[in-house]
Amino acid sequence: MSRIVIALGGNALQANPKDTTAEAQLITARQTSETIVDLIEEGHEIIVAHGNGPQVGQIVATYEASASINENSPIMPFPECGAMSQGYIGYHLQQSIRAEMRKRGISKQVATVITQVIVDPKDPGFKNPTKPVGSFFTEEQATKLSTEKGYTMKEDSNRGWRRVVASPLPIDIVEEPIIMTLVEAGHIVITVGGGGIPVIDTGDGNLKGVPAVIDKDFASCKIAELINADLLVVLTAVEQVAINFGKPNQQNLSRMTVEEAKTYIKEGQFAPGSMLPKIKAALIFVEAKEGRKAIITSLEKAKDAIREVAGTIITK
Repeated sequence: MSRIVIALGGNALQANPKDTTAEAQLITARQTSETIVDLIEEGHEIIVAHGNGPQVGQIVATYEASASINENSPIMPFPECGAMSQGYIGYHLQQSIRAEMRKRGISKQVATVITQVIVDPKDPGFKNPTKPVGSFFTEEQATKLSTEKGYTMKEDSNRGWRRVVASPLPIDIVEEPIIMTLVEAGHIVITVGGGGIPVIDTGDGNLKGVPAVIDKDFASCKIAELINADLLVVLTAVEQVAINFGKPNQQNLSRMTVEEAKTYIKEGQFAPGSMLPKIKAALIFVEAKEGRKAIITSLEKAKDAIREVAGTIITK
């Protein structure tokens, strides 16, 4: 039996990027739960993490659209939008995992922990916000939002102007003791949704939410470290990591050491917006303690990858 943190990629929540309805997400969550419950059935302790990019974007855009129609309609602060997305995605996953376990006669509880993740207010990411969120605006609207709300607005690939927020690294997870208690009691926990809600320590023992997006792969790595997981499984759209991706000499990797991965990173083999953060998170987790492994693979191959017959397995 292993303690496994599974970081679900976007395709595990929205199979069709063009269908962003809650109904479609619930159907996809039910399919995703089959793989998760396969691992529970084998006796593993499972902790589920997930992204929230499309979902939090929809929530932000809805409030922005409402405010554009009625100027008295408030725009919800970004940390609260992240909390909403955690709850709504967690609800779908809880319901789906529970239903699949009941179908198989597994008597376990599953719960979502709305998770706050501490970040450093001096993190370099705050000086150069890069993560686009919410709706597209005209330059005139963007200037007004920047002046009135203090937003950082950037032009996005000739499609219009969007708000951008920072992407700081996670330092600690506030609810880690609760998560550990639930895991050790045999429950399935859904946590650090969308990378968690970024908060800073105000210095008086209190926490304050900040407008930022923590990469869910780094947050998954952090919770895996804190609860002493044996394995970090990062699920994405491809079965294996590849070098020379998309070229005639593309090579898929079934295994990779930390040193090999660092060499490939120096060579620029992994795209910054997609595979690179997954590799970096895997390296942090594997290097922190002897005997740990990380796996990068697709949802469909997760079970085989844990048996080490699929995916890319990263070891020290």
